[in-house]
Amino acid sequence: MAFKTLKTKREAISLVKLGEEIAAQRRAVGPVVVLRNAGNRRTPAKQALLDQIAKGGGDW
Repeated sequence: MAFKTLKTKREAISLVKLGEEIAAQRRAVGPVVVLRNAGNRRTPAKQALLDQIAKGGGDW
């Protein structure tokens, strides 16, 4: 245990169980659309970075 003095009221949860719970919540909610910044005020350096990400196949 990382913290020898930490006392919680909840039982520890495994990463597998956490993943299952998150997946169940995502199925219940459905796809979430997050609005993105239009990017009208990007600096040249930021735009160059985003162009390199796009060249590498990334989607920023």
